[in-house]
Amino acid sequence: MFSPLRHAAYRHLFLAQVAALLGTGMATVALGLLAHDLAGASAGEILGAALAIKMVAYIGVAPFASALAARLPRKTLLVSLDIVRAGVAAALPFVGEAWHVYALMTALYVASAAFTPAFQAMIPDLLEDEAEYTKALSLSRLAADLESVASPVLAALLLAVMSYSNLFAGTAVGFVVSALFVVSAALPAISAAQPRPFLQRLTGGVRLFALTPRLRGLLAVSLATAAGGAMVFVNTVVLVQSRFGLSEQATAWALAAFGGGSMTAAVILPRLLARLPDRSAMVLGAGAMTLVLLAGPWLAVSYPALLALWVVMGFGYSLTITPAGRALRRSSTAGDRPALFAAQFALSHACWLIAYPVAGLVSAEADPGAAFLVLAGLCATGTVVALLIWPAHDPENLPHRHDELAPDDPHLAEHAADGVHAHPFVIDAQHHRWPTTKG
Repeated sequence: MFSPLRHAAYRHLFLAQVAALLGTGMATVALGLLAHDLAGASAGEILGAALAIKMVAYIGVAPFASALAARLPRKTLLVSLDIVRAGVAAALPFVGEAWHVYALMTALYVASAAFTPAFQAMIPDLLEDEAEYTKALSLSRLAADLESVASPVLAALLLAVMSYSNLFAGTAVGFVVSALFVVSAALPAISAAQPRPFLQRLTGGVRLFALTPRLRGLLAVSLATAAGGAMVFVNTVVLVQSRFGLSEQATAWALAAFGGGSMTAAVILPRLLARLPDRSAMVLGAGAMTLVLLAGPWLAVSYPALLALWVVMGFGYSLTITPAGRALRRSSTAGDRPALFAAQFALSHACWLIAYPVAGLVSAEADPGAAFLVLAGLCATGTVVALLIWPAHDPENLPHRHDELAPDDPHLAEHAADGVHAHPFVIDAQHHRWPTTKG
């Protein structure tokens, strides 16, 4: 599983991701505790609104950033964004009004929306072997789980000796370390191919989602992922501190339980995906999250029971997220990959924009039990839609024909085709729609 780390450039990027996520995780814990300070049992409403702002920033910025970044040096872009994020985080402990915190977090989210797709789109260029790339996805998932495991644990320890506002300083340190690792990495150069028009770079990824069945299914799974994740990220503090009357440290440990389940799934996924298609693993994870949400009102009646539910929820969450990169890679050429990763980033966060306010408002206006059930309906909807629109038979090589091409076209000559032929199929300049030929 750890063999991709032998690749020096990927190793440096992986360590940069670990450093940034450790810091971001501490900021997430601090933001939840701040919301509880401000609103008590209604903290879910404030936290849900703040996280909705995050989603708006991600949705609005990612496609534009990806289109602009296609013309910028990768290392300069990533380091600059890390410096911006570090500066924002360093300012957070010194503000005294809630709206100041939210304004600064919005700036941080905008920088992250530009950073993350550019970072993700480089990994397939570094690791061209499918097996190595699958392992790298699991490693990246493990790194992401640091935000929900190691960060809450570290936060719980630090909260014993300092106030939660000081945790934002740890976020700044994480981004500085991330920038240093990016500086030390030898990153692949941007392709020297003829640059595409800005509008095409802006909308190309969304077009791929619209025309590729597996990507439409992936978006439905993203809705299920958001429903389960929103319940955890918005309402854990409400359940632990308002319902059970426990401490801030107990909230951090509950979030760590969710991350522990996610890390467990990430460890076994490379072997699992060698036997199961991406669709099966992701739908299995979405189904597990739906069952946890349905059981929540009756089982989440004590702190130990909540920890057990969150472990299962984290396991399902990782199953839905980790294989997504494989589906994206299968569905794009190298030139289209940055736009597609940016579109996935924006569209998946549009799902979170639905789930976060629902989780917060239903919990605040009714109770967390009602939030469990409403989000279970949302999660089940995503799961069923994915089953319906993502074909169960989804081979890489698809038979198709090109009646619109001249007999001497280079594409037909490359594949020695005079009619129906098959090869790894993606929507591109030669393939404008998904094939219906069965061969």
